[in-house]
Amino acid sequence: MKQIRTRFAPSPTGFLHVGGLRTALYNYLFAKKNGGKFLLRIEDTDQNRIVEGAVENLISTLNWSGVDYDEGPNKNGNHGPYIQSQRLEIYKKHAHQLVESGNAYQCFCTHERLEQVRAKLIEMHLPPSYDRLCRSLNPEQVIEKLNNNTPHVIRMKIPLIGEITFEDVVRGKVSIANKILDDQVIIKTDGFPTYHLAVVVDDHFMEISHVIRGEEWLPSTPKHILLYNFFGWEVPLFAHLPLLLNPDKSKLSKRQGDVAVEDFRAKGFLKESIINFIALLGWHPSDDREIFSFDELINEFTLERIGKSGAIFNIEKLQWLNQQHIRKLSAEEIFILLKNEFDKEGWLKYPEEYILKVINLMKERVLLLPDFVNLCKYFYEEPTSFTEESILKNWKDDSVNTIKSFVAELEKITDFTSVKIEESLKLFAVNIQVKPGIIINPLRLLISGTNVGPSVFHMAELLGKTKVLARINFGIQKLSSK
Repeated sequence: MKQIRTRFAPSPTGFLHVGGLRTALYNYLFAKKNGGKFLLRIEDTDQNRIVEGAVENLISTLNWSGVDYDEGPNKNGNHGPYIQSQRLEIYKKHAHQLVESGNAYQCFCTHERLEQVRAKLIEMHLPPSYDRLCRSLNPEQVIEKLNNNTPHVIRMKIPLIGEITFEDVVRGKVSIANKILDDQVIIKTDGFPTYHLAVVVDDHFMEISHVIRGEEWLPSTPKHILLYNFFGWEVPLFAHLPLLLNPDKSKLSKRQGDVAVEDFRAKGFLKESIINFIALLGWHPSDDREIFSFDELINEFTLERIGKSGAIFNIEKLQWLNQQHIRKLSAEEIFILLKNEFDKEGWLKYPEEYILKVINLMKERVLLLPDFVNLCKYFYEEPTSFTEESILKNWKDDSVNTIKSFVAELEKITDFTSVKIEESLKLFAVNIQVKPGIIINPLRLLISGTNVGPSVFHMAELLGKTKVLARINFGIQKLSSK
């Protein structure tokens, strides 16, 4: 049986988009599920659109996410080079083979003429396409123009009758009439190939068995199949993935917010949650599970369970998944991920055991990794001020007297644990005939400077008796002076 070989072939026109990572992930999962190989190829034939640093970002993002390629730039492989700009002679050779076999031709039309043809067709409410003028040039005319160094491109000679039919793993049977296909440019005037020639030549020589890519390439697939047929090569299987959509069903794009993987990584999303999330953007597991590890995705993944309709990019779902994956990490793992951030805050002066306890206490409450910094400052720094909102919500006219009385009870506790603190507070509440919340809310404000957080009893135990009493006394003085 032929080995499964898939590839991810991005253009270095920007940082890796979440849609691109999904394409890479599906190719990776399918290859690994079937004991195959996953390749990375850089398609940089459009030199005008290359963004500096994009290749490095593509590779580093794939490495960070765990979508590791078996062959590609900076890795050994028998099918390189894996950067298209280093394969130009291969494309030129095969383009000229097509000309010699009568399946392609030189086109000498100027840009101005092509624009005139295009404008006229649009005026007639017809789809813009090439009028095939140079297709009818005789050999003598072609030789004369070549001898005069007339700038030219090479175009496919699309059959004028018949149709191309193929079976797409996701879409099912697809048929497109040849007459609606344009005579596609395959070599540009600068000698660089277009995507259409390069992708077919590379996929053939890199022995790609399955082409898994975005549905935007579906209309081009008949041209690619024609090229395979022109060369007499075996056609790979195709699977075209559904679009990623915003909640309003518009196409996900940079104009409407963060779409680069780098953006989500910088905001504190775990790679495990990003991979889990994008795996579910179009692919449906065999059961109702939503939380997957990488290994579970490999075991579960099949192309047949990819849907046709666009997948909604729901940021709330990503946040929820991130929360679930954070909860699965140990405090030690989270500490390693955030050690540099803790160092910047000056918190590494605290014993690691204490920091791990803070992480464990807050782990159930955070959505993003930076929350372990932004929501936890009061465990490391004394609260020195209180917001008007938190005061209005938690500090009533009689709070001063209530808390002062409760301080006396706290001072009596020798075993300062959450259990003992809670017992003391509830007994005190019964004795003064108030609900526990009347004490808990102002107590939380004084201890943490906020009106939200974990259990005030666990918080107090972790901070310790001395620090809790000091904060209460400071807060009472601060609020009494208002």
